[in-house]
Amino acid sequence: QVQLVESGGGLVQAGGSLRLSCAASGRTFSSYGMGWFRQAPGKEREFVAHIWWSGRSTYYADSMKGRFTISGDNAKNTVYLQMNSLKPEDTAVYYCAARTTITDVYSYTGAEYGYWGQGTQVTVSS
Repeated sequence: QVQLVESGGGLVQAGGSLRLSCAASGRTFSSYGMGWFRQAPGKEREFVAHIWWSGRSTYYADSMKGRFTISGDNAKNTVYLQMNSLKPEDTAVYYCAARTTITDVYSYTGAEYGYWGQGTQVTVSS
């Protein structure tokens, strides 16, 4: 089992920044990487970013490229999501997830992740 706890969400004005953290515990070695997803009210869950532990390569959803940065600290078993130039449409609950499959390394639907955190609310005011 892997336990994930997100933190760092809050209320910020448009154009501002937030840094989300996701602390992992338990069988963290069983994951291949970590991802961030988000879900806005009335909308489907959306992929945000992913970091692979092997090689530390990263992947972003197109709408987040250049504004969001994912990083990880193995020593602390923590992954971060730095969010800059926030927009009201970034308002959502943000979830971190541990990837437990590598059958399709180019797939980031959420089904590839076996463990999820409880989420942290990010609200961007206009």
